[in-house]
Amino acid sequence: MPHVYHLHLVSDATGETLNMVARALTVQFEAVTAREHVYSLVRNRRQLARAIEHIAANPGIVFFTLVNRELRAILERECASLRIPHVSILDQAAKTLREFLGAEERHRPGGQHEVDARYMERVEAVNYAIHQDDGQGVEHLRSSEVILVGPSRTSKTPTCVYLAIRGVRAANVPIVPGVPLPEQLFEPERVVVGLWTSPERLLQVRRNRLATMGETRGTDYIDEAAVRGEVAAARRLYERQDWASIDVTRRSIEEAAATVLNLLTERKEGN
Repeated sequence: MPHVYHLHLVSDATGETLNMVARALTVQFEAVTAREHVYSLVRNRRQLARAIEHIAANPGIVFFTLVNRELRAILERECASLRIPHVSILDQAAKTLREFLGAEERHRPGGQHEVDARYMERVEAVNYAIHQDDGQGVEHLRSSEVILVGPSRTSKTPTCVYLAIRGVRAANVPIVPGVPLPEQLFEPERVVVGLWTSPERLLQVRRNRLATMGETRGTDYIDEAAVRGEVAAARRLYERQDWASIDVTRRSIEEAAATVLNLLTERKEGN
């Protein structure tokens, strides 16, 4: 088994879907590294020929999403000639959906990225997350779909941005010792989710943050006893207010956001 292999990702759109699927698959195999070669917006023969030339020079495996049947046939023929394994990652899903709906797909590249109402909702949600970041604009908290709270450096901002990309209007408010929280958080109709992490992990993240800023002075921000107190107080707050909470100690941003999305779905279905 090779320690490093070439992974070619050929797409007629931005390649976002292809990249996500490829990464989800490659991380399942330990002790090997994929050297990715990305070919996006491949929509004519010249662009495809350039990709095939590079594939031939760096044999490996090809994942692709090409809705143009002519280009797809060319890629499959050339890969077969080169004896390079190749997989259209959406084939089985498309086949199942086609059979279920009893309809044919339109074979239009990049359709998911068209500027429609849903796209504009995501843009607006991203703008909202930026303007509501770190407790800013508290007067607009009532227009949020969810508010994330937690001590400093518990991944509130990146989680909000990820949720915004999914079209969710998410705000975040830091829990700072001695600073009162906005009254809007305690209104019964608000959806508030508390984030917390282990004191050990929080100390590590904060120390790294200060180191990158060149800050060397001692502060409660990285005092072990103070940090443990912050985490304990935050968890007591979540329990007292009956807010959902997420331990982000070992969760990625995507996993934390997925948990929030599940909570929102459950709330909507419960209404």
